[in-house]
Amino acid sequence: MNEILWPANFTPGFTDNFVSNEVIVAGLSTADVWPLLSNAPLWPTYYANSANIRFHDGKGPELEEGMRFYFETFGFPVEAQVLEYVAPANGKPGRVGWHGWGGEGDTRFDMYHPWLIEDLPGGRVRILTQESQKGKPAQELAKTKPNAMINGHQDWLDGLVAAAFKRKAS
Repeated sequence: MNEILWPANFTPGFTDNFVSNEVIVAGLSTADVWPLLSNAPLWPTYYANSANIRFHDGKGPELEEGMRFYFETFGFPVEAQVLEYVAPANGKPGRVGWHGWGGEGDTRFDMYHPWLIEDLPGGRVRILTQESQKGKPAQELAKTKPNAMINGHQDWLDGLVAAAFKRKAS
């Protein structure tokens, strides 16, 4: 199986918070899942913790490498820029990851949120999402029990899978 490719300044273990969520699901493929993730305005239709998605420079709605966008999640307004965008093709996994930031001073946070989606043998798909964060808000999130980031990202994965099955059935 493949792994996330990290920008050096967000390598897990050297940041203030890191979370990882993964599902492997039979009956779906990257072709079923990718369109729901790569089209950011669809996120709120299956993930309640995302809102107010807007694009800069006349871009969107499909994510692309280098594009800037804005969204709100976990109560934070986030400015973001896509650093990696590779659609799945020819047996290679789909990859998308964005650097997000917001706040100032003690409320400043920076994060990198990558996704990897790959087809597996037996008609299965693997969806991996991880996030590495820096800043005081990240330090606080790392201490929360239950872990809001792990639970929130699991909700995103579960919603993405349910939406993919629903779309496939229609």
